[in-house]
Amino acid sequence: MQLRVLAFVLAGGKGTRLHPLTKERAKPAVPFAGRYRIVDFVLSNLLNSGIYSTYVLTQFKSQSLLEHLREGWEVTGLMKNNFIIPVPAQMRSSSEDWYLGTADALYQNINLIEQADPHVVVIFGADHIYRMNIRQMVEYHVEKRSSVTIAAFPVKKEYAIEFGVIETNPDNSVVGFHEKKADAPTMPEDPTRVYASMGNYIFSTELLVKELYADAQNAKSSHDFGRDILPAMIGRADMYAYDFQTNRIPGDPIGAPVYWRDVGTLDAYYEASMDLRAVSPELNLYNRQWPLRTAGYSDAPAKFVFDEDGRRGMAIDSIVAGGSIVSGGTVKGSVIGRGVKIHTGAVVEDSILFDNCDVGRHAKIRRAILDKNVKVPEGAQIGYNREADRKRYFVTESGIVVIEGHRSTVDIATLQV
Repeated sequence: MQLRVLAFVLAGGKGTRLHPLTKERAKPAVPFAGRYRIVDFVLSNLLNSGIYSTYVLTQFKSQSLLEHLREGWEVTGLMKNNFIIPVPAQMRSSSEDWYLGTADALYQNINLIEQADPHVVVIFGADHIYRMNIRQMVEYHVEKRSSVTIAAFPVKKEYAIEFGVIETNPDNSVVGFHEKKADAPTMPEDPTRVYASMGNYIFSTELLVKELYADAQNAKSSHDFGRDILPAMIGRADMYAYDFQTNRIPGDPIGAPVYWRDVGTLDAYYEASMDLRAVSPELNLYNRQWPLRTAGYSDAPAKFVFDEDGRRGMAIDSIVAGGSIVSGGTVKGSVIGRGVKIHTGAVVEDSILFDNCDVGRHAKIRRAILDKNVKVPEGAQIGYNREADRKRYFVTESGIVVIEGHRSTVDIATLQV
């Protein structure tokens, strides 16, 4: 069956719990793994799954995200249905307002759905770290003759308070939603876990359009899929949960675990980044059959220089992006972004450094996140004295030091006159 699929990526979240990393950028534009952005995961999943028609709905502090989409995700080809297009709020609501919720974001762009007339609409968030073969979820949706299919990830029941929980029958048909309730029902035949909604949905188009129009007229609605539309459809439509654990990525070893992380807090973001340090990390960035795509940076290769006692440039159990130079310093268990410079005698441990940071001679950094363009003075120590760090920087409850970045000068073209 030739199925017309239209995708919407919800990329307008504020990401307030990731502040100060989201002070000047939307959450989907936050860097990850040295050279990528969080939004690259969902866009790569769609493209690798053969879904080529995607609208990215933007809103808060979107300039950094828009620049990244322009640099890395302009899809051009002979087929007019191959596109990735960013879309700001269209002010189509009666109040002519910004997106009021996830459902309102779709409603304000309902003309795009009606014009394309797809068989199904894929609605995915842009703020999670994961790899997913979305084609398999679409096939499941068709096989079940489902009206709505919700991606679900089993988590321990003690974490139910942190998620929207899907209540299902043994055949995975959905019979209830429970928003962040500690006593939410567990999975059928597994009393130790609950089905957490991943916030990723597939809708049959006719039903979606009908529900969006109805929700827009409901003054009591918060215009959100998880809080309003989906709970209201219980008993009125065939809804199924798609178990993400069954998803398989081409090129991965048989039995490889699935990976999904909600990086909604600084601590969660830090832990997801540290997951990459493993010899065989659960999140495989090196599978050529399922590449993680991003902007095509023209960086020089990373370089490690000097091999003298006390002045040896090296990185251990770390990721170092292109254009970075470790000049007589040491990097351990860290993720280093593009164009970073680490000078003689400096030590960076268990940390994340964004693009263009500069670590001075004999400086020491431990358990820290440095936003882009941060310059660490010679001999400085970060992450060794929590009270001293709190006086100058933001420090999470677990002790991770977060240093706000600095704006870089924008390069503009010159004109000889």
